[in-house]
Amino acid sequence: MTNTPEPRRRGRPPDTKSSETRAAILDGARQLFGERGYGAVTNKDLAAAAGVTTGALYHYVDSKLDLYVQVHRDMRRKIYERFRSADTSEQTFIGKLEAVLEAAHELNRDDPSLAKFVGAVRADTRRYPEIGERLGDANAEREQFFMSMVQAGVGTGEVRPEDTELLEEFVRLVLVGLTDGSSESLEQHRRAIDSLKAMVRGQLVRPPQSSTMATPQQSAS
Repeated sequence: MTNTPEPRRRGRPPDTKSSETRAAILDGARQLFGERGYGAVTNKDLAAAAGVTTGALYHYVDSKLDLYVQVHRDMRRKIYERFRSADTSEQTFIGKLEAVLEAAHELNRDDPSLAKFVGAVRADTRRYPEIGERLGDANAEREQFFMSMVQAGVGTGEVRPEDTELLEEFVRLVLVGLTDGSSESLEQHRRAIDSLKAMVRGQLVRPPQSSTMATPQQSAS
């Protein structure tokens, strides 16, 4: 009597291998979406980046859009784990902001694909409404994080309660600007962070002394 081999089971691989493959899929997709944007990336590209077949890719995701959403969720987790750790390490607004800026620099140094993907998402959500619909109010976590930093400053007396909205906008502008304007060069990113820290400390720009200010008439005479 001959033994007939059992048919191969279809479905996901064992848990350990599945976890490793899923991480590879997310990492490869983040890199591709960040470099090319949503529309220019194919399912074949995504599978190749993860080292799996296109068929195997669909053991983990239902579609390219589904994968994009998962990459976005994973990106937020990676970033805000580091940001929250930095935030809780300090008690004052200035301390928290500087710690978060340093965490942003470390993230950009350790994995530049995170900042690239963040920038790509802003463009992709404008071009592809289905992405915005799936992501929903994904910025709510970011806004809550900014608000908590500013409220800490109110509690320490660094921030006047009537200035909270202005300061929240400043923090938002700083972190978005770091992603869009400086993240591709680590050296420029470092300079940008150092300049922001100096500005917040009042070391970069100071009001001119009234006694040394010349009026236009005085300058012309």
